This record gives sequence, structure tokens and C-alpha cells, in this order.
Amino acid sequence: MATAFLLTAKPFLSSSSTPSSLSSLTNTPVLLSCAQQKKCNATRPLTLCKTPRDESPPVTPSPVIITKRSLSICFLTSFVFSLASRGDSSANAAILEADDDEELMEKVKRDRKKRLEKQGVISSANQEKGYLQDLVFKLSKVGQAIDKNDLSTASSVLGGSTDTDWVRKANIAFTKLSSSPDEKTQVDTFNSSLASLISSVTGNDIESSKTAFVSSATAFEKWTALTGLFGQLKGL
Repeated sequence: MATAFLLTAKPFLSSSSTPSSLSSLTNTPVLLSCAQQKKCNATRPLTLCKTPRDESPPVTPSPVIITKRSLSICFLTSFVFSLASRGDSSANAAILEADDDEELMEKVKRDRKKRLEKQGVISSANQEKGYLQDLVFKLSKVGQAIDKNDLSTASSVLGGSTDTDWVRKANIAFTKLSSSPDEKTQVDTFNSSLASLISSVTGNDIESSKTAFVSSATAFEKWTALTGLFGQLKGL
């Protein structure tokens, strides 16, 4: 039986070892290589496989070399730029200072011109200064009477209203000699306080009379100081 089994197996082995079978076996590695290549191309289409010999070593940056010459050049450049910026700042400051000085000189010239013009007007206003001198005398008498609680004497000096002759003449002088807004403001304050003074004296109100008198005298003194008449009127 053993001999019969070997004889039967021999033709089976010889028939299975045909050239077509050998060809299929030899083609199997090629098919596997193509499959692997397709798989690689499907996942990473733009990536090329490189062998270890194709990889280049990493490039190391060259060290920065700092020498005494480079440091000196940097320091000198910074120093030059610093001097240039300081020079520009000094030049700008000098220009601004010159402009300020010029504006100040112009203001001084304008103020001096105004003073000269005002002095000319005051020098020629002898009649108006007479009106103002009479005003000073009347205010002095009224103040003395109020200080003594003598409102009847104060009333006789003031008159019964602001429409008296000496008040009208005083306002003529105010109008001619007042040029600035501050001077005109003091004139308005004086006239308002004078009206209150006359009303208080007429009503025999001693406390209100004192308050109104102080307000009137203060406004008049401020006006004479602004106009330059303070030293030219007696009694101030």
C-alpha cells in the first residue's frame, strides 16, 4: 500500500508544478509592489519617499560676531543721532522763544501807544477833570455825614435823585475818558451804587447808606486807577 500511495502522489506533484504556477508565484511580488505604490500615492500624492542618503544634515546658523569696531560704530552712530535731535530741539525752542519775544514786544508797543493816547486825552480834558473833582468833594462830604449818622446833611449834598447837575456832569466825564471794557464796567457799578446810596439816604436807612457809599467810592477809585486819573484828582 505504501508503494501505491507514493506512485499516486508523484503525478499530483508533477502536475501541480506547472510553468503557469511558477509564473504566478514570480509575479506576486510585483503585484504587491504596485499595490503599495498606489496606496502611497492615494494618501500622500505630493510626497516623495527619500532614502536616508538623500537627507541633508540641518544647517546651523552662523554665530553673530561682535567686535570692538562694530560696537564703536554703533555708539558713534547713536551719538550723532542724539546730537542731531538735540540740535533740532534747540532750534525749534529758539524759534518759539523768538516768536514769543516778538509777540511780547508787539504787546508792549500797543500798550504804550494806548497809554500815550490816553494821556493825551486826559491832558486836554480839563473841563471833565473839573467835573470829576467836584464828584470827589461831594462824595467826601457824604461820607463824613454818614459816618456821623447825619443823613439829612448827606441827603442835601446828594440831592433827591440821580438826575442832578453834578451827576450828569460826572457821567459826561466818564463817557469821554472811559475806553476799555473794564473802565466802563466800573462806571456802571458806580452809577448803580450811587442810586442805591441816594435811595437809602432818602429812606433814612443808615446801614444801607453805609454799604452803598462804600460800594460807590470803591468803584470810583478803581475807575480812576484804570484811567490813570488817580494821582490827578485831589482827595483820593
